[in-house]
Amino acid sequence: MAMKQRLDQKQVQKLILAPALQQAIKLLPLTNLELIEVIDNELAQNPMLEEDTPEKRLQEEVESTASEEPSAASEGESGDQALPTEEGAEGWEEDFELEAQFQEYFDDGFRPSFTERKEIPSLENILAKSPSLWDHLNWQANLTFFEKTDREVAQLIIGNINEDGYLSATEEELAASAGVSVEKVQAIREKIKLFDPVGVGSLNLREALLVQMSYRGIGDEMTRRIVEDYLPLLEKSDFGQLARSLGLSWAELKNRIDTIKTLDPAPGRKYSQEKASYILPDVLVTKEDDELKVTVNEEGMPRLRINSYYRRLLAKAAKENPDAYQFLKDKLKKALWFLRSLDQRHQTVYKVAKYIVDKQREFFEKGMDYIKPLTLLEIAQAIGVHESTAGRVVANKFMATPWGVYPFKYFFHKSLSGDYGEEISSLKIKEKIRKLIEGEEKSRPLSDVEIEEILARNNLKIARRTVAKYRQQLGIPPSHIRKRKFIMEGN
Repeated sequence: MAMKQRLDQKQVQKLILAPALQQAIKLLPLTNLELIEVIDNELAQNPMLEEDTPEKRLQEEVESTASEEPSAASEGESGDQALPTEEGAEGWEEDFELEAQFQEYFDDGFRPSFTERKEIPSLENILAKSPSLWDHLNWQANLTFFEKTDREVAQLIIGNINEDGYLSATEEELAASAGVSVEKVQAIREKIKLFDPVGVGSLNLREALLVQMSYRGIGDEMTRRIVEDYLPLLEKSDFGQLARSLGLSWAELKNRIDTIKTLDPAPGRKYSQEKASYILPDVLVTKEDDELKVTVNEEGMPRLRINSYYRRLLAKAAKENPDAYQFLKDKLKKALWFLRSLDQRHQTVYKVAKYIVDKQREFFEKGMDYIKPLTLLEIAQAIGVHESTAGRVVANKFMATPWGVYPFKYFFHKSLSGDYGEEISSLKIKEKIRKLIEGEEKSRPLSDVEIEEILARNNLKIARRTVAKYRQQLGIPPSHIRKRKFIMEGN
């Protein structure tokens, strides 16, 4: 079959995202801190944008006052310079029309703001770094091992210890890597296990617990047997089988288990580098005069405006420098679209938050028992956006409420139907399961079947496997495990 080139014309439908729309979509899922970073980058790249500060407004007030009495001739000259001639003004009227749509961003009114500047210490003088587990172990190794080979092997062992404090490589692998005997690695590891925290460098949980028992002088043979031989039964809370295997009473077994509980199963966590994370809420919900007020949090958010100097320069370049005029015109359009995208993001976040608050009003006023089911599709249809847009708004956003700080996603749960056809949030059912287990008789904990029957009597018909799934999501063990723990704690 012969191949040849030809031209065909056809009509197809495509979804094309304009750059401005792409920018607006990218801004939606950003948190406030991420948005501030994007704004700072835009300020650095676009000369048409500038941060609106009280100092700049005060400077403009002074400059405008100083030039209030120009001569008639100078007024004419300045007027000629400010406006482009017909030869170079093609498209200038269009720019004015585009700019006129964004006049709220060009507010030149002065808003005084006086803040007292206080001298604070240099940031370099107040920064502090807590020592990591590996720094702490290496410091002890330098004080313990004085021969070069021993110190290198110790550093190799310490480098292969994970955050929980366990050795992640075998002694044979370490010996081959260091070029020494396995016995040498074993001897150095035995010393490292007695470093602070005690038990670090162990190969498994059993070894870590035994090292800590030896260090603390716990010499009870029965307690050591539990750790050495019956750790799997202890992990499953099978206290009955454990007591029978050891020939101990419940009281004797409980005393030994209480001793084991004082040991640290993850010795390395003491020096974990995990820090508490602080959340900057994107929306604030406050109660004022029995009304819930929704406010988009703009704390620390720069207020932007179009740079007045470059606006005047654009008018001058229209007749003097076509290249500069085109460059500034493009920057002006990008600046206006960026401001519009920020405004759209602000409005969309507010609409989503306002709908959530209106929908969950009883939750904000009365608590968890009154939370209602809510889906992205419902909120998207209510505010007139696509479901994916609502999903971007909900992502990574947090809401500060009178009950605490919640992620937006917290309020979105599927619904289950009661006996009378009403919709009930799955979150509400989880809360009821949690309260039922908290109030159960500890000597006879509720099984999943019993919980299912209790919920059914309260017009909440769900399957037993659904009860088990919600219980697991709440981190609550099954009834037989809860019963074993109660018996152990009660004896």
